[in-house]
Amino acid sequence: MKIEKITLRELRMRLKTPFETSFGVTQERRILLVEMAVDGVSGWGEITSMESPLFNSETTDTAWHVISDYVAPMLIGKQVQTASELPALLTGFRGHEMAKAGVENALWDAEAQQKGVPLHILLGGTRQEISCGVSLGIRETPERLVSKVKEELDSGYQRIKLKIKPGKDIEFVAAVREQFPGILLSVDANSAYELKDVSHLEKLDEFQLLMMEQPLQWDEIRGHAKLQAQIRTPICLDECITNARHAETAIELDACRIINIKLGRVGGHTSARQVHDVCRKHGIPVWCGGMLESGIGRAHNIAMSTQPGFTLPGDVSASQRYWHEDVIEPEVEVSRKGTIRVPQTPGLGFAVKRDFIESLTSRSRHWTATPSMVNATS
Repeated sequence: MKIEKITLRELRMRLKTPFETSFGVTQERRILLVEMAVDGVSGWGEITSMESPLFNSETTDTAWHVISDYVAPMLIGKQVQTASELPALLTGFRGHEMAKAGVENALWDAEAQQKGVPLHILLGGTRQEISCGVSLGIRETPERLVSKVKEELDSGYQRIKLKIKPGKDIEFVAAVREQFPGILLSVDANSAYELKDVSHLEKLDEFQLLMMEQPLQWDEIRGHAKLQAQIRTPICLDECITNARHAETAIELDACRIINIKLGRVGGHTSARQVHDVCRKHGIPVWCGGMLESGIGRAHNIAMSTQPGFTLPGDVSASQRYWHEDVIEPEVEVSRKGTIRVPQTPGLGFAVKRDFIESLTSRSRHWTATPSMVNATS
């Protein structure tokens, strides 16, 4: 596969409603899309970094810089046999997993199209549909949260995840559990607590939660092990896990009993499969987390979620939950039983709405291989 052209675009997309977590409120997303032309086929990937370095150290602007000044110039004109070879080419660039993931995943899409198979098949997926949960941002009052939970349950979602932070946790979770005693319920703290808060976090044990996601700092694996030893609720790690080595360490230390795999956070499909395989070997369930993606990132999440170790409902929800109009067609839809059918056409399985993307684009850059570049790598 010859990488003939790379296009990097920044889109501005406004969420239907603000989304609040422990580190702030998001209303507008600056989304980076990567289009990669390979032997006449265009593959698409999405860079899931946030606008500010709050979730991890990456931002929309750092990703633009890293791809523009390092990744794209290195890859243009290169020839590879498979998309899984790409991480080795980029191994000299430390970190910047989300930037790398957007580029690598575009190549996975292109490879699947070339081979005439759906992306999930190329990745080794085994499911024809995936189970869906939903992530709910922090609400002003427990009553408003309960109302929103009812709305999402009526839509069919199989698992409800509540964002929490100090001051908006116990009372809110208690209200939801009282109203819906039998639902699959979890919480996500996005690193809002410290180990000294163990007695407070222990109060969440009474609500029979599926998991408590990333309660402590983003790089605190040992601290999570100490916390897990003192609470019954299973800890799920998110920000702490950026590769398979981190997963092995967390599992060996009993720092978690569940792991959330986000494509951007771990660096793309190749690394995601490695983390998945480590967890499956140790009997640790995994699920797919979300980063308020457009339909392109959402399509990649669907494909990844078909692998056998993804046994818990993920955060892959319907396009219409977030966007008035998405950048793919058909848009992602969730059935009344809380599932998404996995597309069976080659590549991502969704058509990219190029004209709509262009209308949302605020800036773009292009790299094109010259004949000498292509010949030099053939």
